[in-house]
Amino acid sequence: MQQVGQQARQASARLRSATTAEKNSALHAIADALLASEGSLLAANEKDLSAGRANGLSDALLDRLTLTPDGIKGMVEGLRQVATLQDPVGQIDNMEYLPSGIQRGQMRVPLGVVGIIYESRPNVTIDATALCLKSGNAAILRGGKEAINSNRALALAVQAGLEVAGLPADAVQIIKTTDRAAVGALITMPEYVDVIVPRGGKGLIERIASDARVPVIKHLDGVCHVYVDAAADAAKAVAIAFNAKTRRYGVCNAMETLLVHAEATEVLTTLAPMFKEKGVELRGCERTRALLPDCLPATPEDWTTEYLAPVLAVRIVSDADEAIAHINHYGSQHTDAIVTENFTLARRFLTEVDSSSVMVNASTAFADGAEYGLGAEIGISTDKIHARGPVGLVGLTSQKYVVFGDGHTRA
Repeated sequence: MQQVGQQARQASARLRSATTAEKNSALHAIADALLASEGSLLAANEKDLSAGRANGLSDALLDRLTLTPDGIKGMVEGLRQVATLQDPVGQIDNMEYLPSGIQRGQMRVPLGVVGIIYESRPNVTIDATALCLKSGNAAILRGGKEAINSNRALALAVQAGLEVAGLPADAVQIIKTTDRAAVGALITMPEYVDVIVPRGGKGLIERIASDARVPVIKHLDGVCHVYVDAAADAAKAVAIAFNAKTRRYGVCNAMETLLVHAEATEVLTTLAPMFKEKGVELRGCERTRALLPDCLPATPEDWTTEYLAPVLAVRIVSDADEAIAHINHYGSQHTDAIVTENFTLARRFLTEVDSSSVMVNASTAFADGAEYGLGAEIGISTDKIHARGPVGLVGLTSQKYVVFGDGHTRA
């Protein structure tokens, strides 16, 4: 791992000066290599899926692990989309002449070397590659053992693309060992690694955050809420809440708690049979159970649980104050939404809910880098320093001050 770190640091120096054209060329070349190797990618992925089933992986993890032809096309489209995005590196903002006569601004620069540690999802390998390359960062990628065959196959395509573009092979290094010691080494090499991005279960992220000697961009869990206000349009509320929960269960932007104003319970009675048909188990407060007798009782733990499964906690609240207080107390500062036609309340909700994404009349499923126009995302951050929310190209850069003078000296 020390050698990997040294190689990444050397590659980052070359990437810092790489032109936008060079980086885009690499992205397109990697996309071409993925298309050319579809058969071998699917075969490698099937090995991982077979092993996962044999080892009792949950349905949610198997879903994240699965590669399909459409999934590969999606990765290819993601690479090409990132190539079309504006390159933030080298942009100078906030230029201003100061009383001394010097001109001061801030230039966007790469972070340097980004280490990404993740579970299951092979698509993270390509998303991370695309974003790190375009933002001028070297990447060290360490996927989970359950995706080892898929990631090894993806690594061949990445290396082929880098070679075609003339960029260092060490610009993206995919760790091919499943030894957990590799993770321990990666998160304790501040001399070689500038930031760590963990993507996976809460246990993994807590361990990384606790043990790392390198700054970490992270979110622990996605306890996402939708609040249906008394002034909600009922049809919008039903569509949004149903989509937020059932579009995909095993993702961090799925709604885990539905809050409904006591004057909007017709929305809940409409949704209940829809959820039942989809096999979603409802766990509710006393007022919810009085309205929906088939609903199971919610425990205190339900309000803080990221199910990643067809289970939904439901609470009827008396007003928006109670809803906002519930979200800020029990939520994970990931993504929360309000459904209302009251613009004043919507603005208040945006201001008072302390989450990295706050939405009005939209499904929490939109909390995604691609949906935000970022091309892809390296992860979601619920931290409050540097990057927050879906982290794309800009989140993988920082700023340094630049000064222009003309022989100026300070008195």
